[in-house]
Amino acid sequence: MVKIRLSRAGANKRPFYHLVVTDSRNKRDGRYIERLGFYNPFGKGKEEDIKVDVERVQFWVERGAQISDRVKKLLKLIKFSKEEREKIKNLKQEKRKLKKHEAKLANQTPAEEAKEEAPAEEAKEEAKEEAPAEEAKDETKEEAPAEEAKEEAPAEEAKEEAPAKEEKK
Repeated sequence: MVKIRLSRAGANKRPFYHLVVTDSRNKRDGRYIERLGFYNPFGKGKEEDIKVDVERVQFWVERGAQISDRVKKLLKLIKFSKEEREKIKNLKQEKRKLKKHEAKLANQTPAEEAKEEAPAEEAKEEAKEEAPAEEAKDETKEEAPAEEAKEEAPAEEAKEEAPAKEEKK
């Protein structure tokens, strides 16, 4: 089967791809039938990044050649100007970074999550501690009149209450 695919060239960590028509049984960078264009993923400035002979691609597709997925994406990108392609590329990179960050947050261990949540929980606990303290102040105000009433009561009742308070301790 004849395929239209990319053949890698260029230096280490600086790829350059040729768009070629080849037999599917040949090696990726091996023998090819025809070169239809190129793709330079690191093309900067005035350098061309994609150049394809679209008429020849149509010729080979009519003859039954299969187009690889990556070449299909490149053929769609040809419709845009270089500036628009760079914007699209930057948006895709930002999306990937965001997904990685979300995945990182999702894969955190419970201990790591606890460390991040600890400041928020401490603030909640402080708020809870303050609220009971305020309630305690209110209770002391309410208890004060009750104690005054006890003092007014006869001495016998006070004696009975005193042993009860000692038992509680």
